[in-house]
Amino acid sequence: MFNCPLQNILLAATLLLTAPTVIAQKIQEPKPMSAEWSMPYQPFRIAGNLYYVGTYDLACYLITTPAGNILINTGLAASAAQIKKNIQTLGFRFADIKILLTTQAHYDHMGAMAAIKTKTRAQLMVDKKEAAVLKDGGSSDYALGGKGSSYAPVKPDRLLSDGDTIRLGGMQLVMLHHPGHTRGSCSFLFTVKDDQQSYRVLIANLPTIVTEKPFSAITDYPEIAADYAYTFKTMQNIPFDIWLASHASQFKMHDKHAPGDAYNPAVFNDQQGYRNAISSLQKQYDEKMKQQPATQ
Repeated sequence: MFNCPLQNILLAATLLLTAPTVIAQKIQEPKPMSAEWSMPYQPFRIAGNLYYVGTYDLACYLITTPAGNILINTGLAASAAQIKKNIQTLGFRFADIKILLTTQAHYDHMGAMAAIKTKTRAQLMVDKKEAAVLKDGGSSDYALGGKGSSYAPVKPDRLLSDGDTIRLGGMQLVMLHHPGHTRGSCSFLFTVKDDQQSYRVLIANLPTIVTEKPFSAITDYPEIAADYAYTFKTMQNIPFDIWLASHASQFKMHDKHAPGDAYNPAVFNDQQGYRNAISSLQKQYDEKMKQQPATQ
């Protein structure tokens, strides 16, 4: 019953050998927009049990708890080794990552997500509006898609809605739906504490505009203009003590911290910097809206 012609056996063997190559060829990470995206950076403690473990500009955050740790963002595909090294340098175990989160489904934040998920067996939790694009590795992204997968496709374990809470080891993170940059861009709001005080932390996904097309021309995301308007409105009055972002440059991390600096959470209490960032992006949005073709 298992008698197969030799040519069938050879064909099957060939398919097995070539399949991984075919799959790998479908994933083509774009060239980084900046060398700073892949430059290493010394990990450090931001406040309480919150740490920076990303590259020079691609911000990745580790939140430690007695029940395991939470990793937010993973940078480029090659960032996995840097993140692992940074976590270990701080004295934590890479294998203790239990929850994976992302602020947006672009390759510069999702590049190593699938690999880290496989290695740690952590649960990936994402804004529900990102589920489809994660499954095709960014191929269906309205701005950066259309050229195949830019990162390894990955299936979320939990889909989140605006205001949902992620819980682990006494930590509670609230996900804030901030769409526009991607359909499911999001921010995270939570509290950490040290021996002195507690800090309300906002990891903000700033609503930068990534498309040169008029919003009206983006037919596969017809609600994009309304989503941006919603995000600008909801980001105006978020209470926080510390704010961070998806890119170190967005919250001017390198003006506030240098490798070897002493622990100083207060440098990240930059209320005016946050207001300035939102105001600048609001102006860009308003200008783009003026350029929309008149409705017939």
